[in-house]
Amino acid sequence: MTETTITVDTAAVSKKNDPAGAGVDAELVGRLVEQARTAGLQLTGEGGLLQQLTKRVLEAALDGEITDHLGYDKGDLAGKNGGNSRNGNRAKTVLTEIGPVEVAVPRDRDGSFEPQIVRKRQRRLTGVEDMIISLSAKGLTTGEIQAHLAEVYGAEVSRQTISTITDKVLDAMAEWQNRPLDAVYPVIFLDAVHVKIRDGKVANRPVYVALAVTVEGTRDILGLWVGDGGEGAKFWLQVLTDLRNRGVEDCCMVVCDGLKGLPDAIGQTWPLAVVQTCVIHLLRNSFRYAGRQHYDAIAKALRPVYTAPTEAAAKARFGEFTEAWGGRYPAIVRLWENAWAEFVPFLTFNIEIRKVVCSTNAIESVNARIRRAVRARGHFPNEQAALKCVYLAIMSLDPSGQGRRRWAIRWLSRHGARCRRCCRSVSPCRSPNPPCASRRNGLSTVAAVRLGAGVGMGWGSSRPGSGSG
Repeated sequence: MTETTITVDTAAVSKKNDPAGAGVDAELVGRLVEQARTAGLQLTGEGGLLQQLTKRVLEAALDGEITDHLGYDKGDLAGKNGGNSRNGNRAKTVLTEIGPVEVAVPRDRDGSFEPQIVRKRQRRLTGVEDMIISLSAKGLTTGEIQAHLAEVYGAEVSRQTISTITDKVLDAMAEWQNRPLDAVYPVIFLDAVHVKIRDGKVANRPVYVALAVTVEGTRDILGLWVGDGGEGAKFWLQVLTDLRNRGVEDCCMVVCDGLKGLPDAIGQTWPLAVVQTCVIHLLRNSFRYAGRQHYDAIAKALRPVYTAPTEAAAKARFGEFTEAWGGRYPAIVRLWENAWAEFVPFLTFNIEIRKVVCSTNAIESVNARIRRAVRARGHFPNEQAALKCVYLAIMSLDPSGQGRRRWAIRWLSRHGARCRRCCRSVSPCRSPNPPCASRRNGLSTVAAVRLGAGVGMGWGSSRPGSGSG
């Protein structure tokens, strides 16, 4: 283990005004550091200053606990013939954030003393368990975590122990998966990522992910579901039904990858929701029917279609594409014609909002983090292990919160522009019942938004473009 010799300016330590350490006597810390430096004591490592301080602090806290339990101080005559008294100590090694520390845990004669700071049979302090969970969330395997603890802290922790520690998040995961959701979301993104699970034999299983944008402009992952076989609309219907049962009454727009049958599943759950097919997935599927030598030419010919200012212009540009490439690749033309009703909704909005809702990029970034976490593991022994890994990965997506704030700033500017055109401004509103949540003629909240949008933006039906293909 690497050891670090203390070379600290004790005067700077005592004079520094650190608000975070307001409860610590800086002069006392300075004296301790000076004594350690004079004695040539190491800061870290076995027998180092931090290890000795941790040992003294823990033992002092345990002595205080047994004093409270017995009702008298050590050596006090008040405890003579009191029925219960101290009965020596027992040595115990606990794993801390600075490495293993041996502490003397006091005992009483009755055996009724229950220490709290280091509980009976506890071998790790809470900070160590949090660190192990954090390392697992970053994508490290149990073997890599074991090696890390041995190398950095000199602690021998078995893989089974590490797995047991990470299993403590299962209760929190179940609570998170079943938490109540908002009644209305402006946009929900749907996608699935595949992981390898050993169930008799190793097979690819889809993990369904739903990410929503809240009225406040923040993103919220609504849940995770592991399916059987390949990704299918039938299981997506179960996912959407689960979201509705958890409180999601309606949604303005659902962005998905164009899976066959998925728009119908969305329509069964939220009949008034606008379905938007991811343009990137549509382009990618188009290349499946073309020769590699024509990829660039087809991409260039389709670009005017999805960048058109209006739906009518997009239809005209698509007609030109059909004339140029329909004879050679009729399957591409049929693909776009079949997906036209779900392709055109984003063309109704201005350029700022188009960038957000034209693709599933918002959820693809989450999927990329999930893939990075599961790639190191190869495959999982069961479904629960896979879900635990994915859950830990998404819980560690934005530890600083800066990404969440940037997302809110970007989204509120675009979503606010839409809502000002649809009903009234929603971005300045933080009340439980924002303007978009108003009822109009007994319709649902989103229907009210869509009614205003249909008048002001030329939407001829509850699902824009439904008659255009």
